[in-house]
Amino acid sequence: MVLSPRLEQRQTQALVMTPQLQQAIKLLQLSNVDLAAYIEHELQENPMLERDELVRDESTDDPIEIHAEGLVEDNAPDPASLEDINFEKPQEAGLDSTLGFDADYDSFYSGNENSHSELSDNNGWSELTSSDPSYPNSGGGFDTPVANFEEILEQTPSLRDHLLEQLAMEITDVEDRIIGLNLIDTLDEAGYLRTDVDGIADLLGCEINAVEKVIKRLQLFDPPGIFARDLRECLAIQLRDKNRLDPCITIFLDHLDLVAKRELESIAKICQCNLEDVKDMIAEIQALDPKPAVKFNTDIIQPITPDVLIHANPKGGWIIELNSASLPRVLINNEYYAKIQEYKHSKEDRQYITEQLQSANWLVKALHQRATTILKVATELVRQQEDFFLHGVQHLKPLILRDIADAVELHESTISRVTSNKFVATPRGIFELKYFFTPAISSVEGGSSHSAEAVRHRIKILVDNECPKTILSDDKLVTLLKADGIDIARRTVAKYREGMKIPSSVQRRRDKRAT
Repeated sequence: MVLSPRLEQRQTQALVMTPQLQQAIKLLQLSNVDLAAYIEHELQENPMLERDELVRDESTDDPIEIHAEGLVEDNAPDPASLEDINFEKPQEAGLDSTLGFDADYDSFYSGNENSHSELSDNNGWSELTSSDPSYPNSGGGFDTPVANFEEILEQTPSLRDHLLEQLAMEITDVEDRIIGLNLIDTLDEAGYLRTDVDGIADLLGCEINAVEKVIKRLQLFDPPGIFARDLRECLAIQLRDKNRLDPCITIFLDHLDLVAKRELESIAKICQCNLEDVKDMIAEIQALDPKPAVKFNTDIIQPITPDVLIHANPKGGWIIELNSASLPRVLINNEYYAKIQEYKHSKEDRQYITEQLQSANWLVKALHQRATTILKVATELVRQQEDFFLHGVQHLKPLILRDIADAVELHESTISRVTSNKFVATPRGIFELKYFFTPAISSVEGGSSHSAEAVRHRIKILVDNECPKTILSDDKLVTLLKADGIDIARRTVAKYREGMKIPSSVQRRRDKRAT
């Protein structure tokens, strides 16, 4: 065979990920916290963007009603199509809760939809009203004015400040204070001293006995149990503070592993006491604090900000809307663009201005697509999981990504990105969108399938209501579930039980016998 260079022309198909499409996909999977940080970075980098701080009156918005038959517009505005956006001309754009564009990330463009939707029809959707007793907050309640969270916080001193005050009053020797200060800085969040004493002595160049002496004095500080090396020492310090550390309970503390296993007879034999004394010691131990420093933890747990709000429509059905608090509002800086257009610029400057303007327009467009795609998926989830919102978790249906993808005509990967790190506030609580996707468990005799989450809920109810004298084993749970029409294996029951941190039947029998 002779090798020689030649020219060939071939026709192939390939998916090209443009920077704009990559940006849209990236924004789609961001949580509202990450999205806010991303927008803040873009506001600092792109001079064509500015933050929209205009306070809008959303009470005048005209909602779009979604009926079972399809979209029915009631005096709704007709927003411009995405294809009509002129990226060469500056424009005002923001993510209002009443304006949005449909975001089909497979074709990148499609029709338009509203960010405030009502799910209702005359056959099922109108059963739930604001007077339904199962929903005390139905008919709305997310706009109820409440006090600012920061205004009701109580400032508490940190553990370190609390201990430093006692150190200054109780220990006067300079060397001991230095050792005490070092020990305070080595405490963990629970108040335990996890650092090796030999290491502290080598670090400070002092005797081990001197460190041990200071530890003994620090263990007298408030809160009781502080500066303990392990759980046993922590409990012993608190009992000593109450003058209850007698020889019997000291032996009891040496065998806490038997307490965890509920082997009360073995403990009574070791401590040379009866079962009543053992139960009294257990009750006394349970009244102690195993983590004495936790109450000084001043970290504020930030509440979850939902991306979507769902509440009952007084006319029947559901109202689904985007949470305006989680939607970033950005505008094209028209004033700045008009001002710089008055001056002559070099070729590089004109290119930079054009790129920044196009980038700003694409960002606004991507934010619109993200918002309305989330709304579209959330709306379809409410349609699919109507029984959950009406009757609770036991009526959660099996659902996979493909079911929603086929219904809204998007790809499964798009649905996966939409439902990751996105939360919805409902009358039944705040849930991640992925919560509504659960695998199916087959039914006995070919009935309708059951959701795995509903089966877990059923297992928890059976265990919570079991009689202390007849603890349900995994085999018994399988029998009861099959009686309810759920075809499930014993190993699956054991997996669900362990996932919910429910002890085995043997451990539950010991726990209930002890109580």
